[in-house]
This record gives sequence, structure tokens and C-alpha cells, in this order.
Amino acid sequence: MANERLRSALAAAGLTPQAVGEQVGVDTKTIERWISTGRTPHRANRTRLCTLLGRDEEYLWPDAVSDAQVRSASHAEFVDIHPNRGSIAAATWHSLLVNAQESIDLLAYAASFFHDTISDFNELLLDKARAGVWVRLLFGDPKGGAVQLRGEEEGIGDSLSGRCSLSWKYLAPCIGIPGVEARVHDTTLYTSIFRFDDDLFANTHVYGAPANHSPVMHLHRVAGGRLFPHFLDAFARVWDSAVQADSTTLLA
Repeated sequence: MANERLRSALAAAGLTPQAVGEQVGVDTKTIERWISTGRTPHRANRTRLCTLLGRDEEYLWPDAVSDAQVRSASHAEFVDIHPNRGSIAAATWHSLLVNAQESIDLLAYAASFFHDTISDFNELLLDKARAGVWVRLLFGDPKGGAVQLRGEEEGIGDSLSGRCSLSWKYLAPCIGIPGVEARVHDTTLYTSIFRFDDDLFANTHVYGAPANHSPVMHLHRVAGGRLFPHFLDAFARVWDSAVQADSTTLLA
């Protein structure tokens, strides 16, 4: 059976089997067999291909990755656990923003701490967007049912809705700027997700407690690991269900 994932990855990267063979160190016919017959390359070649194509080994050859390898890779993804969001220094968030080269993805209800602790937060986002970084902002609908319910569960009533409104007011200068995409969501949020290239912070939500009082897991993307893509897939699902932010409506 042909390996269509590998074929698609080569096409997406704009690479021919000949070009891949030259960079990996095997002949063109071998590359073509890997595609047309689904033959699994030796591990060293799989690693080179993953690096070249920017894909995970588990995605390209799911049958070749053992449970032990997956567990090992997932352990390697884990960087640190913070007891609460407040224990992460403002300088850390600032550094992550400044050093991002490809993607900034922020999912929360309000995440007003960014503007509270980083005075030039908007300017940093806009600078990154102008430099070609893909910035995606995904925050709660102040009038949505999920935000209202979360506020009730935390015992703060409409305060969470107010924080969402405040965040959108802060972000107004960023909405509509090329390179910045902003969407409003009304989903039950189990985890706030803050992704900066290959680093991701997953802030768990615990019933009855505000997000800033709950643990934050720091992950770094590792080929073959399942934790980083697991949370990134969650971001994608919320993103797909959200609607484009309209500053006129949000600030009304």
C-alpha cells in the first residue's frame, strides 16, 4: 500500500524524490519505493526525513513507532510543571513572544495577564506579525454561555465576562492587522493553551478555581511525542468552531 502521507509531505515541501534522496543520502528509486509500496525506511533515514519534511515519525510511519518510543518521546516533551500561572515570570512570557519566529497561538477566555504584565504586549504581537509570524488570538465571547457558566462556577459571576470584554478592548488595535487573526469562541475550556513555535504552555482548568490558580505544564515539541500535538489539535478544534472577531461588535 502506498504511503500517501509521505507523498503529500514531499509535495507540500516542494521536494522531488530525487531532491530528497540527495539530502537523505539514498538513491531516488529507494525514495520512490518508500512512497509507492509503503516500505518503512530504517530508523536513521526516518529521522532524517522527519527533520527535512518537518513531520513527526508517528504521522509518516505510524506502524514503525513502538509504544516504548512514544512514551520516551512524550517524556522528552515535558519541560516543567508550574504550580500556578503566577509562578511563571513575566520575563518568560516576554522572551517567548520576542523569540517566536513562526507561530504564536493563544487560547483562553481572557488571559488579561498578558496586558497586565507586559506593557508593550500589543506592540510585540504586531512586530511579530510584520516579521512574518502567524499570530492567532482565540479568546472568549463576553456574552457567551460558556463564559457565563465558568464565571458562576468560579463564584465570580459576571466578572469573567468583564475580563473578556476588557481583553478584547485591549486587543482592538491588533484586530484586522495583516498577520494577526482573531476569533471569538464560546466553548467549554478545559485548558488554556499558549503556544510559541515549539514551546507550549497548557494551563489546566479546575472546577471552581480560576485558571491562574491552576497548574501549567510546559512542553517542547519533540519528534514522535504525543503531548504537544495533542494540545495543538485541541487549539485547532476550538479555532475551527470560533467566529472571526469583529471589533465593532465586541466593543459595542
